[in-house]
Amino acid sequence: MKQWIDIAALSDVPRLGARVVAHGEDEIAVFRAADDAVFALHNRCPHRNGPLSEGIVHGHRVTCPLHNWVIELDRGEAVAPDSGSTACYPVRVENGRILLELETAAEAAHG
Repeated sequence: MKQWIDIAALSDVPRLGARVVAHGEDEIAVFRAADDAVFALHNRCPHRNGPLSEGIVHGHRVTCPLHNWVIELDRGEAVAPDSGSTACYPVRVENGRILLELETAAEAAHG
């Protein structure tokens, strides 16, 4: 069952930065763009599993720190000429809090 989980205050994630949320065995990278848009992706680049949360956020994209692949934050897709994608998670900001939609609350923990 999916439910919205409060994971952090918007101010806890720096503009043009990211934070990691543990979800079972996986990690979810939560990004904040310069315009305060928030995105959530699986924390692995589709190329060589680089940690996207350690990449450079620019616009609504992140550049993987390992091989400079650029990933669209809203869709998780690599920008051409590269191809591939990583999972996206529904995320929203409500009253200054970031809410992430996950399968179960018990599996999520702040990272």
